[in-house]
Amino acid sequence: MARAATTSDVFNAIAEPRRREILVLLRAGERPVTELARELGIDQPRASKHLRVLREVGLVRDRKAGKRRLYGLDARGLRPVHEWTGGFERFWSESLDRLDAYVQDLKQEKPEE
Repeated sequence: MARAATTSDVFNAIAEPRRREILVLLRAGERPVTELARELGIDQPRASKHLRVLREVGLVRDRKAGKRRLYGLDARGLRPVHEWTGGFERFWSESLDRLDAYVQDLKQEKPEE
């Protein structure tokens, strides 16, 4: 089965570590591509390609500011990821609750020294 195109699926888009780094940088606010490229230690064309993918899946927005184009985070695009991972959050919470109950039972069974 062919893999979904990176530009149409948010999960594939964020699978790339540099793209996740870009999203982290953009949490602090809008930035031009040159600044993002410098922070990431990559050239501007490569940063632009990553930004294009993130924009196409709805994770990044851009706007003109004079001669520059500023990129900003649009976290609404992460909703499918958040909803999907929510099920695992419940799993881990329930698992940790069971572990805690087990440890408490062991403590009660252990004779005082």
